[in-house]
Amino acid sequence: MFHGVSKINLDVKNRLAVPVKHREPLTVPSSGRLVLTASPAKCLLLYPEAAWEPIRDKVMKFPSMDKTASMWKRLLIGFTEELLLDNAGRILVSPELRDFAAIDREIMFVGQGSHFEIWSTSAWNAEISALTSGAIGLPPGTEDFSL
Repeated sequence: MFHGVSKINLDVKNRLAVPVKHREPLTVPSSGRLVLTASPAKCLLLYPEAAWEPIRDKVMKFPSMDKTASMWKRLLIGFTEELLLDNAGRILVSPELRDFAAIDREIMFVGQGSHFEIWSTSAWNAEISALTSGAIGLPPGTEDFSL
């Protein structure tokens, strides 16, 4: 299970160094194969390939003649990149995905259980500000949740 938040800088070649503590758990389930794609939240999603495959399979079953389904396929499948960590534990973030998520150099690497979200620092700060300001409540069905 992936958790925690790390601030990371992309290197000059736009590679992201996965934090050391996450490298083995991220790569072992899929023999090192990873998937990076776009999220409708305007961040990127990084999955071990084994965790991504069931999601991909569901998306691929969306009806191709349905406009909304096609838009979701374009986002989730169209932006998908299959990756391997290099010997230094890095992945290359393509220009297309960097542009989509408005990523420059500084990113936030955020554990989400089965995967990681990769945010531009400014977008991440806006998300957290909205949440902590009280502008966003709990999702339906979790009203009795407390810490």
